[in-house]
Amino acid sequence: MKLFDVYPLNNITIAKAKGSYVWDEKGTEYLDMYGGHAVISIGHTHPYWVSAIETQLHKIAFYSNSVIIPIQTQLAQKIGVVSGKNNFQLFLCNSGAEANENAIKLASFVTARKKIISFTGSFHGRTSLAVAATDNPSIVAPVNETENIIFLPFNDESALQACFDADGGSIAAVIIEGIQGVGGIRVATNTFLQLIRSLCTKHGALYVADSVQCGYGRTGQFFAHDAAGVDADIYSMAKGMGNGFPIGGILIAPHIAPKYGMLGTTFGGNHLACAAALAVVEVMEQDNLLEAAASNGTYLMDALAKIPHITNVRGRGLMIGFDVPDSIKDLKKVLLQEYKVFTGEAKPNVIRLLPSLAITRAEIDVFLDRLQKAIQSLL
Repeated sequence: MKLFDVYPLNNITIAKAKGSYVWDEKGTEYLDMYGGHAVISIGHTHPYWVSAIETQLHKIAFYSNSVIIPIQTQLAQKIGVVSGKNNFQLFLCNSGAEANENAIKLASFVTARKKIISFTGSFHGRTSLAVAATDNPSIVAPVNETENIIFLPFNDESALQACFDADGGSIAAVIIEGIQGVGGIRVATNTFLQLIRSLCTKHGALYVADSVQCGYGRTGQFFAHDAAGVDADIYSMAKGMGNGFPIGGILIAPHIAPKYGMLGTTFGGNHLACAAALAVVEVMEQDNLLEAAASNGTYLMDALAKIPHITNVRGRGLMIGFDVPDSIKDLKKVLLQEYKVFTGEAKPNVIRLLPSLAITRAEIDVFLDRLQKAIQSLL
């Protein structure tokens, strides 16, 4: 049997990882400025995280959600403290797509409506509802196509207002990334998020804050949406939540009442996943990683803005993008192959940086040096 060939692969096998570095099977060291799509939040194989998983594994790895699982409550309490959303409720699942799927489904349950507003450039996942709300027709199968999704221009306040004016009574939810990741590090303006909040409140719709990539401290605040100074009704989380261990979840506002059978999952909130996620938020709190992400992100963006031949440096915290002109369009490839640095990309010519929140200034300086050398090699 062979693997189903759906991923374009770099010809690299990663055999070991620690902190902000990974090594291939030949022992070649790479600086990781991408964290596997923003998954690595506290650093590869963080010893506290490893120990927490090992300790839990020797106790119990899994039992279903038909019994009391105290570590779920511990995780909920710690996320409440670190996020500042103490009065919210937590539902645990396994991935970002599943989190957004449940968020949209829950909004429809609560409002008894079908219409969902999403935005150009959005990416919300690959499962049925999540992919229907994703602005990429090439990954939407015919069975996922629905007339219930309304796509509006990102950051266009007049279009959003007009849509609610015309059809506000049928809208169940607005789903938006605080900063679009796959869409190219496009930042939602504070006034746009505030308008979403006010229109959802006025028309009885729910504000769903997709925080799968832009949440969990990546921007220097727990959720990127927090910059707007308003609360969403539902926050979706995943990537950085487990530092590589699969886990996702949604935070649900206190006005939304649960009922048995409304949502469910077999593996969501299992003992091992919760041990991994609890270790992540404990390290984030102990090591002040939100503050570090904010200050180191500013340092990195300021330095990037001074480098010739790259433009439009943008983002917040350690979720950063910049544009690459056609003259150096192979920059990402050269950084990886010649200068041993993992970065991300977005079409057409955007470099995305999503390093561990625990990256050091020294490691940032290593990246900046290699970036400038890679650019010079292409000129």
